[in-house]
Order: sequence, then C-alpha cells, then structure tokens
Amino acid sequence: MRSEHEVNTAMEKYADTVRRLCMIHLKSYHDSEDIFQTVFLKYVLSTVKFESEEHEKAWFIRVTINACKDFFKDFFRSHIVPLEELLHQQEELTPDNSEVLDAVLSLPAKYRDTVYLHYYEGYTAAEIAQILKKNKNTVYTLLTRSKQMLKEKLGGDNYEA
Repeated sequence: MRSEHEVNTAMEKYADTVRRLCMIHLKSYHDSEDIFQTVFLKYVLSTVKFESEEHEKAWFIRVTINACKDFFKDFFRSHIVPLEELLHQQEELTPDNSEVLDAVLSLPAKYRDTVYLHYYEGYTAAEIAQILKKNKNTVYTLLTRSKQMLKEKLGGDNYEA
C-alpha cells in the first residue's frame, strides 16, 4: 500500500490525464469520476515499483484505458437504457474546438486512443506502441487513418490534422 504523500503526488501529476482519458472513453462526467476513483484506488493498493516517471505515467494510462473498457463490459451497464441522455457540457471550448472534439470523440476507440496520446499527451508512435502494446507501424497506420477520418468529418482541407 502506498503512502499518503505518494498518492497525493501522483494525483497532482496524473489527475488531469486520467480524467481526460475517462471523458474520451465514457463521455459522461459521473461515470468518469467513478473510473477516476477506481484508477487511483488501484494505484493505492498496487505494489508495482516504477522504473521512472514515464513508466508510472504509462501505467496510469494503461490502467485507465482498461478500467474504461471494463466499465462497458459490466453486465448491468450493458443491459440498461438511460432515462435521458445527458449532453456533454463543453463550457470552455470555442465552436471550432468543440467541433474538433466532437469529431475526435466520434472516432472508434482504437483511433481515439492513439489520437489522444499523440496530440494531447505528446507521445511518439514508439511510445504509444509500447503503452497500447501494439506494433509501432500499427500506431502509424492508426494515426494516418484517424487523420483521414477527421479530415472527412471536419470538411476537407479547412483543418490540419
């Protein structure tokens, strides 16, 4: 079990990354908060020794993505229909940013993950391959295909991917 100081330090470093990943996958603030708590609980209970800060960050990303996937596998979640759909609140976004975010969120998960890790977190294709346990060339292919999908969704050459 980790100390309070370790947990507070990790939360300061990785809270934003975990929340953003959750929102990209779940598209729900409340569900994202549940997964956020799950990820940090796993961290508190984990005995993993991290080799570096990058290793720790990659661990948080991997655990968050897996927790989001597990969330959708849950029997209860897959067999209910919400009474009302809540719209994702995009308070601080300009209309252009909102349109780009909507386009990114509409991508299939495998593309969404690579786009997020590359453009929002600044990882290289080799680092993404290691985090997602994919071949580096597969990551390049996913990035290329996602750029093409985003270009089509956003109306051609008006946006640079």
